Amino acid sequence: MSVISSHGPIYPVILSGGSGTRLWPLSRPECPKQFIPLVTDRSMMQETLLRTLGVPGFEPALVVSSASHGALVREQVAALNHMPAAVILEPMGRNTAPAIALAANWIAKQDRQALMLVMPSDHVIADVPAFHAAIAAAAPAARDGRLVTFGIQPHYPETGYGYIAKGDALDADGVVHTVAQFVEKPPRAQAEAYLAGGRHYWNGGIFLFSAGVLLDELERYAPAVAASSGHAMAASRQEDGFILPDETAFGASPDISIDVGVMEKTDRAAVVPVDMGWSDVGSWDALWAIRDRDGDGNSMKGGVVSVDGVGNLIYVDGGPPVAMIGLRDSVVVSTAKGVLVMPRDRSQDVKTVVERIRGGALV
Repeated sequence: MSVISSHGPIYPVILSGGSGTRLWPLSRPECPKQFIPLVTDRSMMQETLLRTLGVPGFEPALVVSSASHGALVREQVAALNHMPAAVILEPMGRNTAPAIALAANWIAKQDRQALMLVMPSDHVIADVPAFHAAIAAAAPAARDGRLVTFGIQPHYPETGYGYIAKGDALDADGVVHTVAQFVEKPPRAQAEAYLAGGRHYWNGGIFLFSAGVLLDELERYAPAVAASSGHAMAASRQEDGFILPDETAFGASPDISIDVGVMEKTDRAAVVPVDMGWSDVGSWDALWAIRDRDGDGNSMKGGVVSVDGVGNLIYVDGGPPVAMIGLRDSVVVSTAKGVLVMPRDRSQDVKTVVERIRGGALV
């Protein structure tokens, strides 16, 4: 299926600057989770690139990553035999609004009307055809000046995600809607009500809008981001195939997400709901949920011996083999850099461990 006809190009923009701390010890600053083959034999960044590679209507992708990961990006893109439109390396992390603004400035130089499909590099999408269909449905609204986000169909009352409430339909088919409300991570009772109500969707951080409209809305609602990113790209330099924005100009940008900076303020926001087998693989519990499991609910990788184990994720990658007896609903991760053992339902607390390690505890 052609995602888009002859109405102009779509530039995929792959955001690859995250640190993936909740998947410690496998995901570490020098090689965060987007560069690791956690689910398939390719990394999540490679899988993200492949979602649009060779699909009619899409230009080669732009990758926005950190200066410390340039070599990893080059290696992983080369393994796909793909030449990106550009690889922009941020001199420091400033959250998603400045990162997207860098890409928008690059695209606007080619064509202000061109659409940009913003995708985090560390998400899993099991049903790519459903994703393509949602992009096709969203494209006319994006060309009409809407900033479209994709609302992920929730299947359980997740409290770790933000939510999007859909408003009135904008198209005859009732697929594209206004955004009635963005909601921060809700308490469980509220998440359960959202799931039952059918109007709320997970905020997956995937967007479709024109480069020009995005830059205009940044000027209106986040002018410091617009100015710093514009100056950083105007003063950028090319080096070894990378675009390096000016460090001083980019460093002046506020650290702000695209949701807070623009999407929650603009009157142009729209949402297209989609059910596409999405996961942000934001924790070891989330990884257990999407990996293949045996009849006892265990997902095991590497050197593992299990006796009477139920509902576990045992992941060995470069560390010593693991033997478990009678373990229930737990996570054991064994790497050369560290070992993690915890109940699966404590997966969100890994960030606390990483903070303590950074403060000098244990390692």
